[in-house]
Amino acid sequence: MSLGVSLRTFLGQENVNFLLTNRIPRHALTRFMGRFSRIELAPVRAASIALWRLFCDVDMSDAATHRFPSLHAAFIRPLRPGARPVDPDPAVIVAPSDGIVGAYGRIEAGTACQIKGAPYPLADLLGSAAEAAAFEGGWYVTLRLTAGMYHRFHAPADAVVEQVRYIAGDTWNVNPIALKRIERLFCKNERAPLTLRLEADGARLVLVPVAAILVASIRLPWLGERPVRAGGARVVPVAARFAKGEEMGWFEHGSTILVIAPPHWPPLADLVEGRTIRMGEPLLRRAPAIPAAGNPPTAC
Repeated sequence: MSLGVSLRTFLGQENVNFLLTNRIPRHALTRFMGRFSRIELAPVRAASIALWRLFCDVDMSDAATHRFPSLHAAFIRPLRPGARPVDPDPAVIVAPSDGIVGAYGRIEAGTACQIKGAPYPLADLLGSAAEAAAFEGGWYVTLRLTAGMYHRFHAPADAVVEQVRYIAGDTWNVNPIALKRIERLFCKNERAPLTLRLEADGARLVLVPVAAILVASIRLPWLGERPVRAGGARVVPVAARFAKGEEMGWFEHGSTILVIAPPHWPPLADLVEGRTIRMGEPLLRRAPAIPAAGNPPTAC
């Protein structure tokens, strides 16, 4: 067994992982990481990238370049053209990012699940009871980005972003170990719900990028040059059009994106928890009436 695999196995033990990634000064460490990762001195850059690749399962095979001025640049690396084919079917909403499929299922009584046995109110997640009520009977899908994954996220369909809401919060780790232990974790962490109007049928869809430990910021370059958190808690009406697969923004480390969809856009029948999905692959398919049966979604 290689050193990297041995370290990841040790750090993956539940008690060890929770202690090292949560029982620490999370905000202070996140701010430090944001600054440290931008250091471009060659010895620091080389050592930090080497340690990152040792501790995380990093695949650089589809990166646009393999030379980076800093650890930060490696985190947010772009991909070479064609590395993520995007399903062109207008009746399909694709995954907005690479990720591991977490809990998914129906939104019932205003509630979704972060993991089995751990419900949370959709109104708390979105920061609006009225906006949450519009998705009653709809669907949610959780996509978790690990630290070594491609960190950029893209438009899941041809759509117009009508609103950005920034909600300040904590930076708990969002891995399954923390989701089991911290109630309503997604509702406690920093996040930026994006309300999209789908061009296919005029329905609304919400993407919720959720920050986590070591995530220096959520970046939406079309909203301004500074990180989203720089403007403080707020609701921003916008009218930004994106083509399906077009880049929307990025995390500065691994995190989570939640997809909140109306009732007639159910998850694909073959979606399963734990599956790794890539940006551009089908995630939801429009149903003319009653959604097709498939693998049962997570039940709280």
